[in-house]
Amino acid sequence: MPSSPEPPARPGDDAGEAGRVTPTRRRSGGRLGAGLVEVPSVEIRDPAAAIMAVPVVPEAHRFCSRCDGEVGRGRGGGPGRVSGYCGTCRQPYSFAPNLHPGDLVADQYRVVGCLAYGGLGWIYLARDERVSHRWVVLKGMLDRQDPDAMLAALAERQFLARVEHPNVVRIYNFVQHRGAGYIVMEYVGGRTLRDVLEDRRRASGGPGPLPVELAIAYVLGLLPAFGYLHGLGLAYNDLKADNVMLQGDDVKLIDLGAVTRLDDQDAVVYGTDGYQAPEVSRSGASVASDLYSIARCLAVLALDFPGSRAEYRYRLPSPEQHPLLRQHDSLHRFLLKGTATRPQERFRSADEMAEQLFGVLREVVAIDRDTWVPAASTLFGDDLHPLHAAAGASAVEPDWRHLPAVTVDPADPASSFVLHVTRLGDPALQVAMLREAADHGRMPDTAEAKLGLARALIETRAFADAETCLARAARAATADWRTGWYRGLSLLAQGRALEAREELERVYFSLPGELAPKLAVALAAEQSGDLATAARFYEVVAATDPGFTSAAFGLARVREAQGDWRGAVAAYAAVAPTSGLHVEARLAVARTLVGGRLGGGRGARELARASATIERLALEPRRRAALAIELLEVALARLESGELPPGQDAMVLGQPLQEVPLRECLERHYRELARLGTRQERIRLVDRANQVRPVTRR
Repeated sequence: MPSSPEPPARPGDDAGEAGRVTPTRRRSGGRLGAGLVEVPSVEIRDPAAAIMAVPVVPEAHRFCSRCDGEVGRGRGGGPGRVSGYCGTCRQPYSFAPNLHPGDLVADQYRVVGCLAYGGLGWIYLARDERVSHRWVVLKGMLDRQDPDAMLAALAERQFLARVEHPNVVRIYNFVQHRGAGYIVMEYVGGRTLRDVLEDRRRASGGPGPLPVELAIAYVLGLLPAFGYLHGLGLAYNDLKADNVMLQGDDVKLIDLGAVTRLDDQDAVVYGTDGYQAPEVSRSGASVASDLYSIARCLAVLALDFPGSRAEYRYRLPSPEQHPLLRQHDSLHRFLLKGTATRPQERFRSADEMAEQLFGVLREVVAIDRDTWVPAASTLFGDDLHPLHAAAGASAVEPDWRHLPAVTVDPADPASSFVLHVTRLGDPALQVAMLREAADHGRMPDTAEAKLGLARALIETRAFADAETCLARAARAATADWRTGWYRGLSLLAQGRALEAREELERVYFSLPGELAPKLAVALAAEQSGDLATAARFYEVVAATDPGFTSAAFGLARVREAQGDWRGAVAAYAAVAPTSGLHVEARLAVARTLVGGRLGGGRGARELARASATIERLALEPRRRAALAIELLEVALARLESGELPPGQDAMVLGQPLQEVPLRECLERHYRELARLGTRQERIRLVDRANQVRPVTRR
């Protein structure tokens, strides 16, 4: 896997650009940090203490509102003018506050002072003299003579009063005073994310990124607000650290000055370099452009890189520049998808983005803190499906059928029939029923119908028919990433692991927070011989959710193939007692501890541990006898070869490590197994029992 991945592309991918948003679990209203991160509480600041002593816009922040040229700069050591005309385009400018302490605005709001300045104007603190003397904020115009700015303010007056969400500042009113317009908003105390970053920069003397899990928690807390705004048909447009307030143990958007309607193609869209999506200047605001700014904000919080510099204006730093991106590959891919240049390659909704970001947070916490929290996926089921185990597929061996099944979309008209057929278990019967239903019009010809048939065809190894079915499904608007998933499974089933990995990597890019694609990539890497990559992905999945049993089995296989039998034992031993495959895992532990006739570093202690493991398991007699024979044969062979010196204290199946007791025990188990076998098996097993019994002298 490349250290700096780029989203894989496929010719013709544009056909699916209008695809649906896959249903995801909503997280709106959830506790900040999602129960995974301890978020520090921020004390609500006394409003009066927040007033600027000297309300001056620093000269370095003075730019023309029309041409973005520098204005108001000092010369020859003297201060710059706070008002005047741009030397390039002659646009008038003024950075002086229009309101002063004691001013009464609209006969209702008594100005106390200036709080801050922003891209669209000064922000003032005031008291509402008509409503309980509550604290309010007045947001004014940076330049009253800028017609675009005035247009933005008028638009705010028309629709912002509808906005009411716990993570969005409330708009109380829109008033005019001395020819200028002001938005009246609730006062939100606390600290902005920019304040927090600045404190960390001062403390470190350089970049001061937030702890990655905290940065993710804050962004997760904002995403429900974006989903709400988008549901109202509004785009926020200007997310950045300056516009996010931490208050108590929650976050809130505090500046609605750049909000526009999504259906307003002529709206003037204000944004910030380094955060705004590249297409906004050409095609305006959209849900996709808002989600781009969210991903960029997360990148700035977690990496603290100069996003407005030309080098990074529309790019992220590389993993070589930021080890955090090497350490957390899923985070890197999340950011790449969120900031993709083409809007159709980004997340489709705030809910979908939140779902994947929550998955990334689970991984980060699992890797960094060795903590995991179970969470069901809405897109995939469990791995190691019991139907496959019943069909004789060994959990210990790599098998594409162990991968989680894709959840059927309940909104699809064919979903009920596909689910019914899938539960039958027999793939050949599934193919027959799905085809018959399609031929006679008893099942709508939908994406789920095609994908369900493709899965059954892969199971029956009818790969050419499955590919034809997937090609048809790919043309459906609702197919999304699932066609790539099933194509990857088909290639795995054919033994074409390298090609399968390419397909499954694309799914991973689409769903960076899901565990199933990582598990599939790990399996493809294992089968192609890339054991290092396989181990890395298996470890991530197993650490994030130990319920993914196939990750533990896969990691154990890879560790053993790498010569690390101790690591393999640890991986098998991590399978929980509540798992339906706990017995299978314990047996794998025993076999790994035994290790074969050549011990490879395993000694008497490992044989004794394998023996104790077998004795503790509730096994049917035939299987127990076979395992005992396997263990005793190895112990005896290693004893006779001199690899295992006799006379050690360890016991194997209740016998000391000596030739005669081991041979007597081995003979008994061969005869026990013979009693349980067929007539032909009995003859062979009795002969073997006679061969291994100790030589006696009369």
